[in-house]
Amino acid sequence: MTEIVNRVKESGLISLSLADFKSNLSIVDVDIADLLWQGLALKEKGFRSWAKEHNWSQYNNKAVFIHCSADAIVPTWTYMLIASMLRDYTNDFVVGSRIDLEKELIRRKIHLQDRQKFMGERVIIKGCSDISAPEFAMVELVRFLQPLVKSIMYGEPCSTVPVYKKKK
Repeated sequence: MTEIVNRVKESGLISLSLADFKSNLSIVDVDIADLLWQGLALKEKGFRSWAKEHNWSQYNNKAVFIHCSADAIVPTWTYMLIASMLRDYTNDFVVGSRIDLEKELIRRKIHLQDRQKFMGERVIIKGCSDISAPEFAMVELVRFLQPLVKSIMYGEPCSTVPVYKKKK
């Protein structure tokens, strides 16, 4: 009886799945629209009272996107004040949309990878995943990996599309 050999495993290829870069943090938002005076503008005094009394601990260990869902006049310092309040509970916040936050979380997770692990290696990036911004993740992986690796491929080990090959 012949032993079954996993040629993919023995090939030395490093296979990365986009799912590995999906954040497991709970995502919540702070919508400034709820704080607007007559739905039009933000009044500093009322906003500062809200900020002082708001339960900021509810954002502990969560990812937060700060936005205004209304077309309103929002001073830029508003976002700074919210960020300063969030900072004691989480480092994972952005001003923008949910997708902006998800992209930032993906970028951070990619750049936390051990660079040494990829030096001179051949890497395959698997594309099938329920990650919310696959194109962003793939481009960010290329940005991170290209200076390090011998080659980057897309797909599955049995059927890859060459993306990058280091010049000799």
